[in-house]
Amino acid sequence: MKNIFIVLLTLLAFYSCKEAKKEAKIPIQLEKPKPVFLFGYNLDDYNVVHDTIESGESFGVILDRHHIMYPKINKIATLVKDTFDVRKVRYGKPYTILTSKDSLPKAKVFIYKHNKVTATVIDFKDSTISAYKHRKKIKTVEKEVAGKIYSSLSVTMDSLGLQPSLTNRVADIYGWTLDFYKLQKGDKFKLVYEEKFINDTTFVGYGKLKAAVFKHKGKDLYAYRYVADSLKNEAEYYNEKGNMLRRAFLVSPIKFQYRISSRYNLRRRIKLYGNKVRPHKGTDFAAKKGTPIMTTASGTVIESRRKGGNGNYVKVKHNSTYTTQYLHMKKRNVKVGDYVKQGDIIGWVGMTGNTSGPHVCYRFWKNGRQVDPFKQKLPTAKPLEEKYKPAYFDYISNLKTQLDGIPYPEPQEMQLQDSIPSSIQVIAHN
Repeated sequence: MKNIFIVLLTLLAFYSCKEAKKEAKIPIQLEKPKPVFLFGYNLDDYNVVHDTIESGESFGVILDRHHIMYPKINKIATLVKDTFDVRKVRYGKPYTILTSKDSLPKAKVFIYKHNKVTATVIDFKDSTISAYKHRKKIKTVEKEVAGKIYSSLSVTMDSLGLQPSLTNRVADIYGWTLDFYKLQKGDKFKLVYEEKFINDTTFVGYGKLKAAVFKHKGKDLYAYRYVADSLKNEAEYYNEKGNMLRRAFLVSPIKFQYRISSRYNLRRRIKLYGNKVRPHKGTDFAAKKGTPIMTTASGTVIESRRKGGNGNYVKVKHNSTYTTQYLHMKKRNVKVGDYVKQGDIIGWVGMTGNTSGPHVCYRFWKNGRQVDPFKQKLPTAKPLEEKYKPAYFDYISNLKTQLDGIPYPEPQEMQLQDSIPSSIQVIAHN
């Protein structure tokens, strides 16, 4: 019995080894890689060249380098001119060329990338030449952010990793109601806004800034983006009562990177004139050289020149009541007769004329007399029409609940961020 068991065990081992060898001889089937497509083209069919336009390069120079003769280049340029002007390729822009896989690789497709989202595709691989605009799919994600200011809005936003374009958007919204120079330590803000992505990962800019609240001197300043008239499709920002934030005049001719170095003062002593009492009928906004200067209201340029102590200056007549003037510019950006809209850049901060530092002296006339703009009751924009208010209040109710539910940074959270420049503390939520 023992011998029979040994024989059976030996036979089992033999067949097991035989099966193992048989399995070992079976070749491993590798999964065939999936083809990669770019703008609808199978990249397996081409050599792919990614490059950037160099200084002095043209569309013709690029295609010539990839073995396309100039008669065909001229034909391509002529046939696609309604879609793409090949003369407007710009230095630094990326492009992709798909070439044949021959021993002499000739260009078949030229893809010019205007930005991260939009590209022009020119196809000349066959006798038919075509061109079309391609726009990548964008995913919009709603974001929330809350911050506490210990220095300035721009530093706070930068410390959060938010780009200047969003900071400028906030400054534009509150440009009529909030003097950013007067922000106090501990002022807070909350935003509900959109970010745009391609392929879920590549950030390509901001969408709508849907709602905001700025807590300044203990008072909440709400702002809600709303399109009242769907036919006009013009978005404005309103407060919780339906009053438009936009007003006839901006608070400052500079967005927010400034300080008021001298106010309107009829008894001011000026060192430049021997410390004598000389009325200062303007407000000086000190800022870096080259900082853009905006017109605080829409109007027509009636003076744009350089003269004596005023240096380079621009004067804008807004209506029969109000006129403003902007002195000591480095450079002017408008000429007499130009119509300028509120917020347009009319020049840049400089030191021309009688001045001891870079600034813009902002002067304000009412009925032909120079006055202090900060002490005037200036006209406001019309509130939301009564017929739109019910829909508006219904629309903002959820936004207000959302804003109020975003927590401000707590003291313990702020202590964890001591390394942030200028002691800025922020908190963000997706």
